[in-house]
Amino acid sequence: MNMIVTTATPATPNGTTRPQVRIVIVGHVDHGKSTLVGRLLHETGSLPEGKLEMLKAVSARRGMPFEWSFLLDALQTERDQGITIDTTQIRFRTNSRDIVLIDAPGHAEFLRNMITGASQADGAVLIIDALEGVRDQTRRHGYLLHLLGVKQVAIVVNKMDRVDFAADRFKAISDEISAHLEGLGVTPTAIIPISARDGDGVAERTDRIGWYKGPTVVEALDRLEPARPLEALALRLPVQAIYKFDDRRIVAGRIESGSLKAGDEIVIMPAGKIAKIKTVEGWPVTPVAGRQGAGRSVGITLDRELFVERGDIIAHAGTAPRETRRLRARIFWLHDKPLAKGDQLLVRCGPKESRATVVAIEKAVDPGELSTTENKAIGRNHVGEIDISLSNPIAADPYTENPRTGRLVIEVSGRIAGGGLVLSVDAGQRAVPVDIVPVESALRPDERSARYRHNGAVVWLTGLPASGKSTLAKALERRLFSNGGSPILLDGDTLRAGLNSDLGFSAADRSENIRRLAEVATHLARNGHIAIVAAVSPAREDRAAARRIADTAFREIHVATPAAVCEERDPKGHYKKARSGALVSFTGIGNDYEKPDAAELVIDTSTRTVADAADEIERMLKTTGVLFDELVDLAANI
Repeated sequence: MNMIVTTATPATPNGTTRPQVRIVIVGHVDHGKSTLVGRLLHETGSLPEGKLEMLKAVSARRGMPFEWSFLLDALQTERDQGITIDTTQIRFRTNSRDIVLIDAPGHAEFLRNMITGASQADGAVLIIDALEGVRDQTRRHGYLLHLLGVKQVAIVVNKMDRVDFAADRFKAISDEISAHLEGLGVTPTAIIPISARDGDGVAERTDRIGWYKGPTVVEALDRLEPARPLEALALRLPVQAIYKFDDRRIVAGRIESGSLKAGDEIVIMPAGKIAKIKTVEGWPVTPVAGRQGAGRSVGITLDRELFVERGDIIAHAGTAPRETRRLRARIFWLHDKPLAKGDQLLVRCGPKESRATVVAIEKAVDPGELSTTENKAIGRNHVGEIDISLSNPIAADPYTENPRTGRLVIEVSGRIAGGGLVLSVDAGQRAVPVDIVPVESALRPDERSARYRHNGAVVWLTGLPASGKSTLAKALERRLFSNGGSPILLDGDTLRAGLNSDLGFSAADRSENIRRLAEVATHLARNGHIAIVAAVSPAREDRAAARRIADTAFREIHVATPAAVCEERDPKGHYKKARSGALVSFTGIGNDYEKPDAAELVIDTSTRTVADAADEIERMLKTTGVLFDELVDLAANI
């Protein structure tokens, strides 16, 4: 339950729109956040008439001294425990800004709620107790602000009265927290000494901080810049509900960014279907005329009947978010059990949710200890970057492109277990014209696997020309087929003679060649076959793109035969032609082949027989869940 305090604010004299800045205030428990917020309301004249006197009277009846924090205590349990346990939004005005101040809890148990608050913020106020100084929780809050992409951070050193307003104590804290934030790429906009209880430094520089020449808290808030206007971003309308009125089917939601009007061509993601907005519906007047912008809740009708469901994102054709089953995210983990590779999660991006599997974990560190040691799991209150494979496609944006659709929340057993930023989205389906309807196979994957005794897979053999890729691929194909499987060989040269005959050997054409190979192989794998790809595929990024397309079905084998051996073999005469200058853009002469960083298997054909290599590939396919036990008896001869 959130408490929203809205104070009446007069219109500007000239009728112009004042910038609005959303600011989250964070800090360790008992460092004085609620006291500062209460004092800010008082100093800016934002308290409802009689509110202060009423709270003072309530405190007197209870026999308690008045505290500014009582202004924010919306729950009785908070008064009893002395801990803020929810986020509170307060609106007030400075000289040139409309401020939405989000008070987020500082207690370690309530970091989940802080993620909700900080994820909405353009800037932040990080509060530190002058006596206690920078704590582990303070560092975690700083890292969390960095994690959630908050770049503007004002530091408030509170309770200076407890250290006799000592300038040297303020400088020590200032230096420590500045070093921490700057190490994260965040430069504090201001560092301010205050006593929130007494008002020093909140709205005026008093004699007790006469040695301080910087801005007050109110002045620092007045200088924070609003984020790029949401209306200037691409249209993002997450679907909240679909209603049926009369003969109208109304798709309803809030415009998170951009704008729309009747007649606009839109695409519904992740399905990728295109339509036009027939009408824009509102309440109480409908239909609504004119363009509707970010923050407005609307309903729209379409010019054709399309299946739309909650969580879909409506965008303008040409600027749609990416449809994906794979995300890379930087997250803050809150669950007691560390997050490890292979864990199953529920991921939410806006109203859309999907079951997910953690595919990889990188940069897992403890921000409290500023540890530079990376771990294989993300512990509680730690951070890390993860790759997530989604069971259902979703539409999302990288946070840097659209903060409204670039954040995610992770749930475990119905509770928030983490959250963070979408760093990258592996692009999938493009916008599909409404007349194109992909047709699924009549056979289920389990029917095919029961017959073939294996799951679908993409086995991608990469290596220098003449390294032995095609020889191994044909041997594996024969081995699997002899045991009742359904292997299909996709040789790079063979496809260049047909499907990819229109492509040359520029970097762009090579990337497109690999993309087509990956798309065909993935289609075969999704229909239960084992697609065996033999392709030089020299660029690491192209192979990474192929892995993203095939997702969990991808198995990379680096045929790591030394270059000298490959050139000595030269079965097609390519090396000789390249040496003579008769064959340009040939991979193998020079350093243009990028070795895989983490292939599932590495094989050097100069040191082993084809049969031994095929045995090892089979063992890898078995241990990674592609082949069933019955298939792998290794009895077949090559």
